[in-house]
Amino acid sequence: MRKLIVAAFISLDGVVQAPGGPEEDTSGGFAHGGWIWPFADGSGEVMGGAFASPFELVLGRRTYNIFAAYWPHVPEGAPHQGIADQFNGVTKHVATHHHATLGWQNSRALGPDVAAAIRELKRGDGPNLLTQGSSDLVRQLLATDLVDELRLLVYPLLLGRGKRLFDDHTQASAFRLEASKTSPSGVLINRYVRDGKVRTGSFAHD
Repeated sequence: MRKLIVAAFISLDGVVQAPGGPEEDTSGGFAHGGWIWPFADGSGEVMGGAFASPFELVLGRRTYNIFAAYWPHVPEGAPHQGIADQFNGVTKHVATHHHATLGWQNSRALGPDVAAAIRELKRGDGPNLLTQGSSDLVRQLLATDLVDELRLLVYPLLLGRGKRLFDDHTQASAFRLEASKTSPSGVLINRYVRDGKVRTGSFAHD
């Protein structure tokens, strides 16, 4: 049995859209892309920690396209070559309607029923499953109660609009704060794990 881990950059008001750059996701007229960079200290350490143990990636199609256009082309000796080697080598499970266009090595389509495919992957043997970006997909996983761990980098700013990580379809569930620290620029770095002592929905202790 393996875990599904969601890693996300998130603003104080819950926005996760386009943290990395202005052109990453402008849907809905979002104009604040790249909002993590004034607070970039500390994030590398946390993301590096997420990649320290064996993992397989779970990606939405938009994030997959961004990654596939970048990571296979990182030159040898570049600062992020280690992550590039990991991402290029691991299995990528992708939510897509166009499986024939998955050209990045070790990429597999999740199929028409994403939730069922993830459940089957979790039941099997192998490394944990790790999401990166993929906010639309992550909301589906939260709605179907499939997330076992949240690694949230909470940035000290309000964006006012944009895609949010948690919406009205998120299943009621309890998490335990396993670790927390604050970067010099004020980014709150939290790791939450599912609390097995609480029943989803009722919140009644066993």
